[in-house]
Amino acid sequence: MREHKKEETALFFTGWALVFMAVVLYLLYRLLPLPYEKLMVSCIFYSATGLYCPGCGGTRAVSALLHGKFLTSFICHPLVLCTAVTGGWFLISQSIERISGHRIKIGMRYRDFYIWTALGIVIINFIVKNLLLLVWNIDLLQNISLPL
Repeated sequence: MREHKKEETALFFTGWALVFMAVVLYLLYRLLPLPYEKLMVSCIFYSATGLYCPGCGGTRAVSALLHGKFLTSFICHPLVLCTAVTGGWFLISQSIERISGHRIKIGMRYRDFYIWTALGIVIINFIVKNLLLLVWNIDLLQNISLPL
C-alpha cells in the first residue's frame, strides 16, 4: 500500500508536468508559424508491412481529441480517449484531495488494473484494425485527416 502512495505522488506530479508541457507546446505551435507537418514521420512498420502497428492512429487520435471530435479520436486509437478521461479524472480528483488536506477523499487511486487494461486496449485495437484491413479491406484510418 505504501508503494502505491509513492506511485500516486509520482503520477500526480508527472501528469501536471505533462499538462504544463502540452500547454507550452500548444502556445509555441500557435505563436510560431513553422512547417510542423514536415516533422511528422510515417510509421515504419506500416510502410514496411502494410499493416498497422499497435500505435498507429495515435497522433490522429490526439488531434481529433483536441478538436473535440471524440468519436473520431476513439476510432483512430481508443487508448488516447481512455487515457485522457482516466488521467484527467486522476489529476482533478487528486488535486481536490491534496488541496483539501486529504479531508475530501475523492482521489482516484493507482491500480495495476489500469496498466493491464491499457495493454489490452492496445492489443485489441491492433487486432481489430488489421483484421478489418486484411479480411474486409476496411481501412479505418485512410480517410481521417485532421489539421494538427
